[in-house]
Amino acid sequence: MKSGIDRSIMNTDVRPQDDLFAHVNGGWLATAQIPEDRSRYGSFDILRENAEAAVRELIESAAERQPTLDSAAGKVGALYASFMDTEQVQQVGLSPLVEPLTEVARASDPSAIAALSARLQREGVDGLAHVFVTADAGNPESYIAYLHQGGIGLPDEAYYTDDEHAAVRDAYRAYLGTLLDLAGPALTEAGLDAALGGDVVTRVYALEERIAAAHWDRVAARDAVKSYTRLSRAELAEATPGWDWDAWVDGIGAPAGAMDAVVARQPDVLAAVGQALQEVPVADWQAWLAVRVVDSLAPYLTDELVEAHFDFHGRTLSGTPANKERWKRGVGLVEALLGEAAGELYVEAHFPPAARERMAELVANVTEAFRQRIGELEWMGAETRERALDKLAAFRPKIGHPATFRDYTAYQLDAGDLVGNVRRGAAFETDRELAKVGGPIDEDEWLMTPQTVNAYYHPMLNEIVFPAAILQPPFFDVDADDAANYGGIGAVIAHEIGHGFDDQGSRYAGDGSLTDWWTESDREAFDARSQQLIDQFGTLSPRDIAGESSTVNGGLTVGENIGDLCGLELAHLAYQIATDGAAPEVDGWSGDQRFFLGWGSVWRTVAREEEARRLLSIDPHAPADLRANTVRNVDAFHEAFGTQEGDDLWLEPQDRVRIF
Repeated sequence: MKSGIDRSIMNTDVRPQDDLFAHVNGGWLATAQIPEDRSRYGSFDILRENAEAAVRELIESAAERQPTLDSAAGKVGALYASFMDTEQVQQVGLSPLVEPLTEVARASDPSAIAALSARLQREGVDGLAHVFVTADAGNPESYIAYLHQGGIGLPDEAYYTDDEHAAVRDAYRAYLGTLLDLAGPALTEAGLDAALGGDVVTRVYALEERIAAAHWDRVAARDAVKSYTRLSRAELAEATPGWDWDAWVDGIGAPAGAMDAVVARQPDVLAAVGQALQEVPVADWQAWLAVRVVDSLAPYLTDELVEAHFDFHGRTLSGTPANKERWKRGVGLVEALLGEAAGELYVEAHFPPAARERMAELVANVTEAFRQRIGELEWMGAETRERALDKLAAFRPKIGHPATFRDYTAYQLDAGDLVGNVRRGAAFETDRELAKVGGPIDEDEWLMTPQTVNAYYHPMLNEIVFPAAILQPPFFDVDADDAANYGGIGAVIAHEIGHGFDDQGSRYAGDGSLTDWWTESDREAFDARSQQLIDQFGTLSPRDIAGESSTVNGGLTVGENIGDLCGLELAHLAYQIATDGAAPEVDGWSGDQRFFLGWGSVWRTVAREEEARRLLSIDPHAPADLRANTVRNVDAFHEAFGTQEGDDLWLEPQDRVRIF
């Protein structure tokens, strides 16, 4: 059996005891070139490229066959064809902007602004509050709509205030001016000249700055308890004077009763927006809406608008030199609007049954490892332990793809109407989501497509999900030795289960409810260990940022860091269960060494500095090199490689963080 470890990409001049990430990936890092259309590149991205190319082939085949638009393949082909028809796109020019911008010009009071913002949001234009539908954490047997803070064009509130983002703020204001200039003829035809009089960029930016000042930071916003405020319609209206919720609900097209109760994740932000609706001149709101329309639709319009949109969102925010080829953007659009239709084609062509069977075995062993470890935790008392085991027993794994693929019958497409397809696609998805409110949970629904290279844990559904496309090397190789597979996909499985017990996932009980099932002393013990991890990562800087001035936000990344630590500890125990603790030497490495080398190879990634800085600000995941080197906390790593005091990854045993 092959080891599954690629020697050709290693740098053996760097010892694993000093830097596992560089040891495993250093040869690749020395020659890696980030593609011009990417801001970072690594293991995940390579697999995404493979999936992207596979989906392209399937889509183009469907487009060439021209099956009926009533079929999934026909819809996929028609949407892709509408994006690839550049002659048609240039011919229609700015005309798709005129109708929505005319509606903006007619919005003459705060209620009309609220209604139109919601109507446009239903069709894919960024709005006042992000809306998503999922299980109600207070009653996880039914769906409810969640309202999350929105209304701003920069990545988060810190971009409006922090000194390190000053250049981005300047570039954003310049971008807004460019958008308005390029869309000028459509704005004039729509009758928006009066609303856009004066320094429109300054007014739009000032309105966003006002909204951003009320936003919660990302650490506070991820708090499961603080961000759960269930409100009736009357309570919502009382908490947010100035926001006409009847008009907004009508605009977004919610079915009768769907918004009778909502979860306001940041109710004070909604209140601040309501106050702004009362106090900010309607003309400024019209200008804000006009910018949101043009920015949201720019990727589907003229070459000049596509370039302006990419120049800011790609080059400025992420440092990406070149936009993706048009076919890649076309595949991305199909993935966004018809993801499961494309996924059905992908699964038929690329997902072998043997992969599902092997994965089921891995999941079973990792789950058993968690069961054993929970049973022996010295810091967890009997009462909490019993409830933790009950939660673990209730976990539901999903592997590969949904049992039934999504029905897109109601999505009407026209191969000659790209922007119409985009707007109708977004409306179809909004309507599909809102129609779930109040109904029973669909346990077969997936929140990722089969061709997605990722995995997730859903706390209210208590499920772990592993799409087909991640089940490839270096994560998973059906023909490889157990060690690399447990260090790769095994650690991903354990990571996702670990999210059920991280700082936020642990707030949810086994039935998905936001219920405190911990004793006070056990929660204190858990929080103390979590704080150790926060403090540890708060001192670390990623290699993709020059100097050491930028450190990880330990509070923002703690959930993912707990997931990684669980992934390592529990996947290693699962590997021992699978091999009865007696793994042979392969290619000169012991079983434990191969396990950790497999873990390190998963994080093979390099990023442009602009993207590294952006992610450091907004991403709940730590940078890849630091994730790989979290092995410093694992006793088995130190034993496998014989680390000792003075080695760069050495931590005194009492300083190693162990949660599970």
